[in-house]
Amino acid sequence: MLVLLGFAMIAVFMVLIMTKKLTPVLALIIVPTIFGLFAGAGLGIGPMVMDSMKSMTSTAALLMFAIIYFGLMIDVGLFDPLVKFILRKLGNDPAKVVLGTAILAAAVSLDGDGSTTFILTTAALLPVYLRLKMSPVVLTCVAGLANGTMNILPWGGPTARAATALKIDVNDVFVPMVPSLIAGLIVVLVFSWLLGLQERNRLRAVAPEIWGVPDSADAFDGGSTAGGSGRGRKGSGPAGISPAGVSPQGSSVAVLERTESLVDDRDSAMADTALDPNRKTLRPKLFWFNLGLTVAVMVTLVANIIPLPFVFMVGSAIALLVNFPKVRDQGAQLIAHAPSIVAVVSMVMAAAVLTGVLNGTGMVKAMSEWLVQIIPADMGPLMAVITGVLSIPMTFFMSNDAFYFGVLPVLSETAAHYGVSAADMARASITGQPFHLQSPLVPAILLLVSLAKVELGDHHKKVLWRTAVISLVMLGVGVATGAIGIG
Repeated sequence: MLVLLGFAMIAVFMVLIMTKKLTPVLALIIVPTIFGLFAGAGLGIGPMVMDSMKSMTSTAALLMFAIIYFGLMIDVGLFDPLVKFILRKLGNDPAKVVLGTAILAAAVSLDGDGSTTFILTTAALLPVYLRLKMSPVVLTCVAGLANGTMNILPWGGPTARAATALKIDVNDVFVPMVPSLIAGLIVVLVFSWLLGLQERNRLRAVAPEIWGVPDSADAFDGGSTAGGSGRGRKGSGPAGISPAGVSPQGSSVAVLERTESLVDDRDSAMADTALDPNRKTLRPKLFWFNLGLTVAVMVTLVANIIPLPFVFMVGSAIALLVNFPKVRDQGAQLIAHAPSIVAVVSMVMAAAVLTGVLNGTGMVKAMSEWLVQIIPADMGPLMAVITGVLSIPMTFFMSNDAFYFGVLPVLSETAAHYGVSAADMARASITGQPFHLQSPLVPAILLLVSLAKVELGDHHKKVLWRTAVISLVMLGVGVATGAIGIG
């Protein structure tokens, strides 16, 4: 009976989430409560939930203050010079533009919010793509790759969910996975460079008068195209493109006469966004202080010498005090980030109902024992690897809430019978996040394709197989480094 109730509860929870009949917070509270009463929990359901909630308070605090900290850093302009630097260094080479897109998206993804990352990335770079006649699908693909890979950060959501569901420290999940994260980012950069080269070749084919390799070798002598085929004559290309269509050094890539015009376009596109160059929250005189503080926070985080929630608590307090000395401004900053905080923290606390009922009623134990009976014994020690592979399609077709709070606890309990720890299972479960972030169930990806005016199908054709490769690379590196163990 407990096995049937357990699987039925997970199924109902998933259906309600995926069909959007209930919000994740409501589903996490209502569904387990009803099934817990059917399982005979009675009035004991309250203590079950409260015991589970105690283990989640540190995770909730981490998410809350990490959102405040990185949101504040965006507000005061810490990332603005990075955006300007990237745009100035990109020039007009499609390969460099695409690579810069990956770097920018990965950097902004530090705030753990996919929507913010996509808003800032498209606002900064879509004007550049359109000016250079590049495909916006490449922008959405690369932004999706970078953000999906960075989504395993402990304040991004999935890692916190995995730690919460299995009642382990979020730092124990994330820190051993740093090599996997680095490997994933390297693959993202490689894919981005290759996409940029493909885009460069495409532009040569569709607009040879601007982007193609000149027929005459004279074009490499100062960029003159007098005579010859006459390609690239003055007025033949879009505004801002040099008449020759090549650089003075002989590059086959067109050169903008005024590269700074891209920055001007960027500033116009940034109006009324989080990177508005005229926003009142900018603190340019405190840039080096904010940069030093952020570096100190990140070093302390990786060193694991102080609990993560306290690191971000202190970091947020110092950042608020120095950047906004007036009490009124401090309050305004906290209120500005309140919607993001409430959405994430309420979900974590509501998850205590589901995990409390699963454990308190004995459902997880009964379900795991049943799975042990049907899984071949020789595959049991590979449960972590199997979980990592399953996380790729499962998190695409279901929400993170459904997978981490509904499926992972059962798989973890089963794996324990074969000597595979909960930490190993949690680490393996987050390797599917690059693929998950492309799911139509993720609002942020819908926002990205909408901002870039790209069809979701076109985005999927370019991004899905690449994210699958990244997920498998992260899983492989995790196994190779021992972060994901085999029983």
